[in-house]
Amino acid sequence: MSPLVFLKGQIFCYRIFDIADEIDLEKARTVLTTDVRRLKLSREGSQYLELPNPPLAIELGGRSLTLHGEAVAVDAVARVFDHGAASIILKVPIPPGTELEELIPIADELYDSRHVDQTSLELLEGLRRALAPASEGRHLWDQSESYTVIFAEQLQENPTAKEIQDRPELARLLLGEVERESLSDYERNEVTQHRFSYRESDLAIIDWNSAFVYEPSGSLDIPDILEICNAQLLELRFYDNLLDANIGRIYAEVQRKRRRWYSIFRSPYNFLARRVLATMIEMSEFVERVENSLKIIGDFYLAKVYEAALRRLRIPVWQATVTRKQQLLAQVYEWLKGEVDINRSLTLEFIVVVLIVTELLLAIVSILSRRG
Repeated sequence: MSPLVFLKGQIFCYRIFDIADEIDLEKARTVLTTDVRRLKLSREGSQYLELPNPPLAIELGGRSLTLHGEAVAVDAVARVFDHGAASIILKVPIPPGTELEELIPIADELYDSRHVDQTSLELLEGLRRALAPASEGRHLWDQSESYTVIFAEQLQENPTAKEIQDRPELARLLLGEVERESLSDYERNEVTQHRFSYRESDLAIIDWNSAFVYEPSGSLDIPDILEICNAQLLELRFYDNLLDANIGRIYAEVQRKRRRWYSIFRSPYNFLARRVLATMIEMSEFVERVENSLKIIGDFYLAKVYEAALRRLRIPVWQATVTRKQQLLAQVYEWLKGEVDINRSLTLEFIVVVLIVTELLLAIVSILSRRG
């Protein structure tokens, strides 16, 4: 089998961060001075995927990246989402004539590159400052999502998708497995099982940490979709973490504000119940915005790729986890509300008893005064 040789291609290194509760994209367009445009899917069938509020793409210019101890010129692009995520993309060129086997150690270094992380953070800081007027609830979560797409636009001898996907080096490329010893059939099938081809001449293979995309048309729709999926994953992880923190604080406050004998006149959980309700509304609104960042309105090729990416990144699992914790928060609210309602009922009953006793005392005093 002749080696697979790249004639034109790039490696897209994504680093995705949570930087705000919400970003007004229209306002962001006015405050950013660089080249800004809305993301638009252009491939055939892209009309079956709807972007209700397309993210902004911002050109950040050229940068130098250390790779294998040498400086490599890369292009940098940022993507900003209305749900508060920001993605930094470093586009690393693949030198023409590079064989697939030669690309494996390069990909392995890029998957967890300290230089990619550092460069991305430096670019992010400038972006955060520029976006400050359009950002609500600014912050920078200490965790991020990373993803890598090996994008081939032209390969030597124009191989078909079938000829590419059967190559054993492809699974090693996606894993960053530099050892030349062959992977087991099980592992190779596990890594390459989510593969798609619309025509015989294109191929997309999606794994949890990386993807290989062969697209002679040059369309970047599939990398863009994978980026959206990773942004959704990051936001679900962020709000899962936030839910954990909120639930922990609520339990601690419930323990600290246990009912005392004098609390019959005033519930210790009144303010807490209102705060839990506000948290529930905020979380529900956010999760809905994240899940609706890309909608499927038809069963076409790109929609199938998107659904497969969701499964491979385990996004439904994270959605279920966030939903379960939201339900737990709702149960806590119902309990707190019940405690507040009981307190109000007891207070009203106490007032009624006081009024009855007062009426009896006044009646007795009136009778005694007449006898006297």
